[in-house]
Amino acid sequence: MTPKEIAKTALKAADDRKAMGLTLLNVESLTSLADYFVICNGSSNTQLRAISDAVEEALSKEGVEPKSIEGYRSASWVLLDYGAFIINVFNSRTREFYALEQLWQNGEEIDI
Repeated sequence: MTPKEIAKTALKAADDRKAMGLTLLNVESLTSLADYFVICNGSSNTQLRAISDAVEEALSKEGVEPKSIEGYRSASWVLLDYGAFIINVFNSRTREFYALEQLWQNGEEIDI
């Protein structure tokens, strides 16, 4: 699977858990951090964990494991790092504060 296909699998898993504001950004020409950022938010800490768990489970079924997971305990921003793509699961307030879409506004938003 390509990084884009994997990111789309992650988006589907997040959507299945009612993630809001699903966004896929291609940032490969802007940074060496990742090729794609998946950005979404949930309405509660429980939902953030459920979204993160669903993404991790769906990708694990495809043989893709995260390099690291950050923020799972605090659950205001869970970051799943898969190397070529990074999944960002926010609560609404934290997403608004960090405004990744504005920070990476030169990235190409992929229609999902």
